[in-house]
Amino acid sequence: MPQGSSQPARTHRVAVIVDAGTNPFEVGVATELFGLPRPELGLERPAYEVTLCAPDGVVRMNHGFFTLTGVPSLDTVDEADTLVVPGRPDNVVPRVPAVLDAIRRTHARGARVVSFCTGTFALAEAGLLDGRRATTHWRWEQDFRELHPKVLLEPDVLFVDEGDVLTAAGSAAALDLGLHIWRQDHGAELANQVSRRLVFAAHRDGGQRQFVERPVPEVRDESLGPVLSWAQEHLDQPLTVADLAARARVSPATLHRRFRAQLGTTPLAWLIAERVTLARRLIERGEERLDVVAARSGLGTAANLRARLRRETGLSPSAYRRRFGTAAGEAVNP
Repeated sequence: MPQGSSQPARTHRVAVIVDAGTNPFEVGVATELFGLPRPELGLERPAYEVTLCAPDGVVRMNHGFFTLTGVPSLDTVDEADTLVVPGRPDNVVPRVPAVLDAIRRTHARGARVVSFCTGTFALAEAGLLDGRRATTHWRWEQDFRELHPKVLLEPDVLFVDEGDVLTAAGSAAALDLGLHIWRQDHGAELANQVSRRLVFAAHRDGGQRQFVERPVPEVRDESLGPVLSWAQEHLDQPLTVADLAARARVSPATLHRRFRAQLGTTPLAWLIAERVTLARRLIERGEERLDVVAARSGLGTAANLRARLRRETGLSPSAYRRRFGTAAGEAVNP
């Protein structure tokens, strides 16, 4: 198996609710991310298995594009480790009570509940989100606030991870959240391999903006690609925003505007995220010396590495290595 990957103790069961009018794309995202065989990962058993479930055995999808038949009942959620609730366009129409009950009882027994796009409306209607952070598609912000004023809506982010409840914004952001779940469950190395299989960005932080303004280029190519690639190859060096600007041959202010427009984040936030991602991969691949990991990733000190890793993953370096490292349980620097 690839170096740095994490063997699952057992296959993680994912249930996906399909209700009348469900968007096919988001169901496809769930099955693509969690349902397809991935022999290239070299795992002893599949990381995930997916089962669709519905209040009725026949489900007419959004706009009647097609109809699913023979769909298992909602009892499937009782065996699921993760429940995925895709979106549908008629958000102001109440959900079927059986669907809301399935969501509530799944959450009540401690399973993870995930919504894609406007599936957040269902989670809010089920009462899972009162007083908690969540997101949904920016187009439905006003409707959501009117229907669910107790939810702490963050309408300008890609996804929100509240631990046991995770919500994604638009349909494409479901891919970002799905890869985030892969990273949380199995480490950055396997998540990166899955993203390469999808030909999709390996990591877009949940706090990035949903709607990214892309100005029409004038004469020069203003793509950030070259400077991003260069920075990724030099993360072990003490790079600053000024260094990135100099490499791109623009002022720091111009670089900041381009990062905001093209990536929805700042140069410094992007640089820190890349350093943490590299640090995680080094730990997963077996590097035990925290000072070496900190130096090679450009995080400077073991103390800074610990702080950044805990902020990103909720785990100390030793706990992260035990979960995702090549030699689980090996003694490491705490």
